[in-house]
Amino acid sequence: MSKGTIKKVSGPLVVAEGMHDANMFDVVRVSRQRLIGEIIEMHGDQASIQVYEETAGLGPGEPVESTGTPLSVELGPGLIGGIFDGIQRPLVDIMNATGTNLKRGVEIPALNRDKKWHFVPSVSVGTEVEEGDIIGTVKETDIVIQKIMVPVGAKGRIVSITEGDYTVVDTVAVLEREDGTKENLTLMQKWPVRQGRPYKQKLSPDKPMITGQRIIDTLFPIAKGGVAAIPGPFGSGKTVVQHQLAKWAEADIVVYIGCGERGNEMTDVLNEFPELKDPKTGKSLMERTVLIANTSDMPVAAREASIYVGITIAEYFRDMGYSVALMADSTSRWAEALREMSGRLEEMPGEEGYPAYLASRLAQFYERAGRVISLGKDGREGALSAIGAVSPPGGDISEPVSQATLRIVKVFWSLDSNLAYRRHFPAINWLTSYSLYDMGKWFNANVSSKWSDLKARMMKLLNDEAELDEIVKLVGMDALSAPDRLKLEAARSIREDYLHQDAFHEDDTYTSLEKQYLMMELVLQFYDISLENLSNLSIDDLVKLPVRERIGRFKYIKNDKIKQEYEEILIQIRSEIQELVQKEGA
Repeated sequence: MSKGTIKKVSGPLVVAEGMHDANMFDVVRVSRQRLIGEIIEMHGDQASIQVYEETAGLGPGEPVESTGTPLSVELGPGLIGGIFDGIQRPLVDIMNATGTNLKRGVEIPALNRDKKWHFVPSVSVGTEVEEGDIIGTVKETDIVIQKIMVPVGAKGRIVSITEGDYTVVDTVAVLEREDGTKENLTLMQKWPVRQGRPYKQKLSPDKPMITGQRIIDTLFPIAKGGVAAIPGPFGSGKTVVQHQLAKWAEADIVVYIGCGERGNEMTDVLNEFPELKDPKTGKSLMERTVLIANTSDMPVAAREASIYVGITIAEYFRDMGYSVALMADSTSRWAEALREMSGRLEEMPGEEGYPAYLASRLAQFYERAGRVISLGKDGREGALSAIGAVSPPGGDISEPVSQATLRIVKVFWSLDSNLAYRRHFPAINWLTSYSLYDMGKWFNANVSSKWSDLKARMMKLLNDEAELDEIVKLVGMDALSAPDRLKLEAARSIREDYLHQDAFHEDDTYTSLEKQYLMMELVLQFYDISLENLSNLSIDDLVKLPVRERIGRFKYIKNDKIKQEYEEILIQIRSEIQELVQKEGA
């Protein structure tokens, strides 16, 4: 263990000398208050340390002690429903120990050492196991069964395993290695956060992660194990979109990282999630959620670690064979922490003061997402999908964090403040967003063979509307031909009846794929039948048909009645247009 003394303090950066035996990324305890920090640079015996707590009052000459281990997270029962800060300190336990004003230097383990969990073995004595094999299970919540895995690097024969109630540090099984040495296996593992957890094989992203949000599933889908970015200016609904995805996305576990966001936004999450009912089980959403809360008034350096802590926890659940959705809100605040530390280290700045290695650090984070075959003999499949919000100043996505993110991610949901001000939710701009995941084959095979065609036609109408709008602004609506005016009406119906979605309406907040398909059919059927009869009809009469109101209200129909309603609306479209044709002919 290396010991030194403080030489210099510059905000969250502390330089210590005499650290002969310390290594890069070792965790250190700084000063007599034992503040937690991490070595980020070494020059001879001088270590530059980023301190994850407030450094006010520190001065030269105070002791610094290295723990000799890298920044690691504790992985085991007790994570689900937990609220941790950026370096995995349990905020509720700290509050119970110290009161509402969190004190510095508090040392409380991330996972409770007193709580007992009931362990049920799934292997017997004499079984040969390798790294990643499941030796038993613990029921962590009503929704989540935590699978206890053989740690990475361990292999051998189980010589003792017993069912019972254990704390996370008790021995639940004993493994005898090939060389005869024995290793005690506990419910808890530790893993360094800056190192991705290993897996057997990465799979191609060819299955969509269904979210129930129509604009995402239909126009810009994300793959299971995919990566997406949600950039947008303040007030455009980044957090709301992430909340919707946390509630409804097809994921077994949600890891939500509030990285440098305002305290009130994290408070909303902390208040809302326990009250929200998980749609699949009817239980509280917190029973499958891990929260990392690192708000903008917490020490800036801890933001840098919070992203890695969150994704390491997410990888752990992925290794069990679960589908995990990781929400990072927001990576811009994380990049600000990088910029601050880079400035304190007096490194050569890159664009807009961000460090030159910003893009590579972002890539290292997003590359840890994916759909994989986990370690272990059973070949289980797990997925980790990463969705990062980006908060560019003034919504200007030409700034470095947005641009570096766009070069890495495959899905870009571009939030538009104009849509948000018009109360169009989700405020994802359909003209500037994109998804590079080709999910057409999957939707055609699993929903309807016409899915890709309908999607392409809707996008064409929306693009045509944007071009026609320019003409209307110049010369007015009257200059347009009847087919063009009908096109505008169809595009308006797509925008208002299909893409607009009410997050607070019980039937509209989530839309099944079958309902999405029928909604697309209705909007386009009305357009097609109207176009066929347009030569005999007045466009003004068509626009006022009562059936249009019914098409618009289709999104509020309960899922068990959609087929019947769909058939009735189709009949009504044909009969009303037929009546108009007869009236005009008379």
